[in-house]
Amino acid sequence: MTQTASKATEDTVTLTDNRTGKQVTMPVLHGSTGPSVIDIRKLYAATGSFTYDPGFTSTGSCESKITFIDGDEGVLLHRGYAIQDLAEHCDFPEVCFLLLNGHLPDAAEKENFEGIIRRHTMVHEQLTRFFSGFRRDAHPMAIMCGVVGALSAFYHDSTNIDDPKQRMIASHRLVAKIPTLAAMAYKYSVGQPFMYPRNDLSYSENFLYMTFGTPCEPYKVNPILSRAMDKIFILHADHEQNASTSTVRLAGSSGANPFACIAAGIACLWGPAHGGANEAVLKMLEEIGSVDRIPEIVRRAKDKNDNFRLMGFGHRVYKNYDPRAQVMRATCHEVLGELGIKDEPLLDIAMELEKIALEDEYFIEKKLYPNVDFYSGIILKAMGFPTSMFTVLFALARTVGWISQWKEMIEDKDQKIGRPRQLYTGETRRDFVPLAQRG
Repeated sequence: MTQTASKATEDTVTLTDNRTGKQVTMPVLHGSTGPSVIDIRKLYAATGSFTYDPGFTSTGSCESKITFIDGDEGVLLHRGYAIQDLAEHCDFPEVCFLLLNGHLPDAAEKENFEGIIRRHTMVHEQLTRFFSGFRRDAHPMAIMCGVVGALSAFYHDSTNIDDPKQRMIASHRLVAKIPTLAAMAYKYSVGQPFMYPRNDLSYSENFLYMTFGTPCEPYKVNPILSRAMDKIFILHADHEQNASTSTVRLAGSSGANPFACIAAGIACLWGPAHGGANEAVLKMLEEIGSVDRIPEIVRRAKDKNDNFRLMGFGHRVYKNYDPRAQVMRATCHEVLGELGIKDEPLLDIAMELEKIALEDEYFIEKKLYPNVDFYSGIILKAMGFPTSMFTVLFALARTVGWISQWKEMIEDKDQKIGRPRQLYTGETRRDFVPLAQRG
C-alpha cells in the first residue's frame, strides 16, 4: 500500500477482554483507498482468543495492489483504472499486461507482449491425448480441471516459483494456453476435430476460430462478435479476493506450482454460487418459458414469503449498479443487433425482464439491477455457446487475474502459508472403548 509503516500505526484500536481484564492495542492500517483495516495478527498471542468470521467477509487475507472494489459506489478499478475505460479503450492482452505488470503497455511493450502470448498458444501434442480419456459427454469444466493441472507435467522449465523468470514464463503460458484448451474442450464435446491456433489472429479472434472453425471451410471471424468476446474477457479478468482467487492464493501459499494453483481456482469457480451464475440465468429463462409468464414471475420476486429468486439481478458485492453490467448491456444489444436475433423466446424474455428491472420502482429501490452475469449469459447464448461452456469462458478470462494474484503473493515476503482457525463445537476428550465393549 502507499502508506508508510509509521503512518499506518498512528491509529489504533484497543480491545478489552471482560473475562480477564486484559487489553490489547492493535494498529489500524490504511490503504491507498477503501476501508481501514484492523491488524489483528497479535491478537491470539496477547489474549489467547482469535476471531470468528465464517466466509471471511470481514477479514483481509492479504495486501494487494491489483484490484479495488467499492460495492456501495459501484466502482471497479484494475491498477487504478476504471473497468469502463479499460473495456472501452483496451483489448484483452493490454489488460493482461496491466494486471501482470502494474502499468498499461506502450506500443512497443504491447507488440512484444502479444508476440510472446502468440508463441505460447500451442499446447504440447501429447496433451491432446488427455481428452480421449474423458467421456464425450463430460462437463467441459471437469476436463479443464484435469488438463490445466496436467500442464505442470509438460512444462518443467517454469515450475520453480522462486525464479522470477520462470514465474513470468508460467504466467505467459497460462494466459496463452487456456483459450486453446478451452476450445479443445468444446470441440471434444461436439465430436469435431481440434483447430490449432493461428498467429495471424488476435487473442479473441483466435479463440473464436479454434472454437467454431472447422477444417471443411474457411472461418471468418465477425469483428462485432470478436470485440464482444474481448469485452467479456476484460470484464471477468479479475475481481479482488473472491472465492476462486482466494483458493489460488491459498494453494500457492503452500508452494504449489502455478499450473496446480490455477487448476484449483478452476475447480472452485465451477461451483454454481460462483462461476455458474450466468448459466443459472439461462436456466431461469428456460423455466419462465414465455413473456406471458413474466408478470407472475415479477410478482413472486417481490413476495418476501416466496423462495423464488430472480437470477442475474443484484450482486453480493455491488450495492449499486454493477459497473461491468453497464458495459455488458451495450455489448449485448450490439451482438443481438448484429446477429439479427428477433424470434428467440429466451432472449425476448430476458429483454422484457431487463426493461422491467430498469423501470420498476421496486427493483430500483432495492437496487436489483441486471448484473454482468445476466447480460453475459444472453450474449454467449446468442453467439452459439452451450451453457456448459459459460463457466469455462469465465475461467479463461479469470486466469490472468488468478496468475497476477498468485505472482503478487509469491513476491510478498511477509506472506505465510494459509492456515485458518476454527470454532470447535465437537466432543471433548473421551475415553477409548474397545470394540468388544461397545454396545
